[in-house]
Amino acid sequence: MEAFRRHRASMVDALLALICAVTLVPATDSTLFGGSPYGIDAVPPVLVALGVGAAALVRRRYPLVLAAVALVGWVLAAAYPVVVLAQYTLGAHERSRRVVVAATAVVTVAVAVPFRRQGLDAVLPLSVAVCVAPAVLGLWLASRRAVLAGLRHRAERAEHEQRLVEARARADERARIAHDMHDVVTHRVSLMVLHATAAAVAGEPEKDRLVERIRLIGREALEELRTLVVVLHDDEEAPRAPQPRLADVEELAREAGVRYRVTGEPGSLSVLVEQTAYRVVQEALTNVRKHAPGAAAEVLIAHGDVLGVVVMNGPAARHPEPLPGGNGLLGLRERVRISGGWFHAGPSAGGFRVTALLPVDA
Repeated sequence: MEAFRRHRASMVDALLALICAVTLVPATDSTLFGGSPYGIDAVPPVLVALGVGAAALVRRRYPLVLAAVALVGWVLAAAYPVVVLAQYTLGAHERSRRVVVAATAVVTVAVAVPFRRQGLDAVLPLSVAVCVAPAVLGLWLASRRAVLAGLRHRAERAEHEQRLVEARARADERARIAHDMHDVVTHRVSLMVLHATAAAVAGEPEKDRLVERIRLIGREALEELRTLVVVLHDDEEAPRAPQPRLADVEELAREAGVRYRVTGEPGSLSVLVEQTAYRVVQEALTNVRKHAPGAAAEVLIAHGDVLGVVVMNGPAARHPEPLPGGNGLLGLRERVRISGGWFHAGPSAGGFRVTALLPVDA
């Protein structure tokens, strides 16, 4: 089937070439259409048939060649099929519209001249049917192909640009995560050094406790370093300020003037998960202020087998000012994915809802 699709155009051209040639094989005075309309019998019809067949095989690349051969075929043997095919090919594959119009005019005159004595009512339908209509059909199909190709190109370009935007948003979010993790890892290592210093001068029971503590801190630091290596994408200088945690979400909601609820018993959460939860709430509340001014909003933190973070708002109280769109939600999706969670954002009950489910340490 794939081979058929690949060679379909060549097979169609071969079939058309055969049909056009067969109409010219018999003797000139007994052709399908009654011989030459100009009374010319000097050229053997077999030669004309071979020329027509050869030109039809290359009609897509050389439409003017087929038009010229078709004109000869008409003059020698009234070859209507060849003229119709040549006119259609001109319209469909000749790039210059001026050439199409000029060639159609020449062929139309050649077709109409032998019938001029029969009156306009005989000449006009014949000329339109044999010369003009096929060319117009070819032009229409060529224009349609061009429009569809343009639409495909625009769609592919838009898809490519969207992929670039998403990739940039993911890269930016990875950089932010790496920056967030910098102080955390530094803090872990500092604690290890302090405990090791204390263990060097501590007695036996206290030394064992400090060594165990160093082991636990080291394990945590190792996990956080592994995460940092995964998400780090450049060597920009990391920030020095303390990074927000889950406990800071309540203050974030209070400053935004929205309702804040917590359900369930808090579990053990990694630093990355806590920072991700904070960023989800922060970005969602920013979007509420930008796109739904005055809307009632609520932040829900649900502890359980997973950490649920939900920010939902109702309809806007007033029309929002036009603002350029950003990549905040794309960045959140990437951040939650890196944290091993699930993310969804979309309309809900006339407003908008952002939901993130984040893993809880065992």
